[in-house]
Amino acid sequence: MLAGAMLLWFVLTVPSIAFVAIDIRRTPESAVLKWGFVILTVFTGPIGAFFYVLGCREPLPGLHEAYVSATWRQVLGSTMHCAAGDGLGIIAGAAIASFLAVGEVSGLILEYALGFGFGWGYFQAYAMRDMAGGSYLRSMRMTFIPELLSMNVLMAGMQLVAKPWMQQIPSGNDPLGASFWFVMSMALLAGFLCAYPMNWWLVTRNLKHGMITVRAALAPAPHTAHAKKTTPAPKQDTSGEHADPSASTHAEKHGGGHGSAGHAAEMPSTGAVFAVGALSFALLGASLVILFLLRS
Repeated sequence: MLAGAMLLWFVLTVPSIAFVAIDIRRTPESAVLKWGFVILTVFTGPIGAFFYVLGCREPLPGLHEAYVSATWRQVLGSTMHCAAGDGLGIIAGAAIASFLAVGEVSGLILEYALGFGFGWGYFQAYAMRDMAGGSYLRSMRMTFIPELLSMNVLMAGMQLVAKPWMQQIPSGNDPLGASFWFVMSMALLAGFLCAYPMNWWLVTRNLKHGMITVRAALAPAPHTAHAKKTTPAPKQDTSGEHADPSASTHAEKHGGGHGSAGHAAEMPSTGAVFAVGALSFALLGASLVILFLLRS
C-alpha cells in the first residue's frame, strides 16, 4: 500500500513541477519567491502547486497586488520562502549525513547548519538584499533573527516526521532510494505547517516579508486590465534584483514590503522577540527529546 502511495505521489509531482515552473514565469512575483515555489513543489508535489495557485498566481492581469495583500497569503509566501531555503539545506544535510554514515547528533548538526546557512545566507540575506538598500551585510543583520526563529520551528516539525519514518520504512535513510525522498517530502510538509504560525507572528510584526509584487517599469498600472493596449513592457529582470529603484518602491507599496500586506506595523519589543525566540528553541528542543524517547 505504501509503495502505491509513493508511486502516485511521484506521478502527480512531475506535472505539478512542470505546471508551476512554466506558469510562474508570467506571475509578477519576485525572482527569489518564484524559485521558492518551484523548489517547494519539487518536494511537495500537488500540494505545492495548490499553494501556488491559491496564494500567489495572479487571477487576472493587474490584480496581483490586491490578491496577495491578504495577511494569510503574505504569511504563506513567508513560510514558503523559509521552507524552500531552509528545507532544501536540511534535506541536503540529511542526504550527506546518510552518505557519510555520521552519527545521529552529527547528522542533526549538519542538517541545522546547512538549513540555516543556506536559508539565511542566500535565500534571505543575499536574494532579498534590495530591501536593505542593496547591502548584503545589512541584509544579513536584518534577517538573522526572523530566519532563526522560523528555522527552529521548521526543523522541529521536519525531524518529528523524518527520523521515525526513516527507521520504519525500508531504505528510508538511503538517498539513492525513492523512500528517502518521499519521507523528506512528508517531513517538509510537516515543517511547513509547523512554521506557518511562527511566520504569521513575524510577518504581522513587520519582521519578515511576505509576497512581493514586481512589475517592469512600463507595465500597466494595477486594476487596468481593461484599458487600451500600451507599449509592451520591457522584459522583467529575473536575476533576483528589481529592474530599477521604482520597481522596488512599487513592490513595497503593493504587498511587497515587510509586515502584513505591506502595511505599517509596530515593531515588537526586544523582550517579545526574546520570548518568542526562546519558545522556538524550546520547540526544537522538545522535538529532539521526543525523538530520543521514541528511540529508547
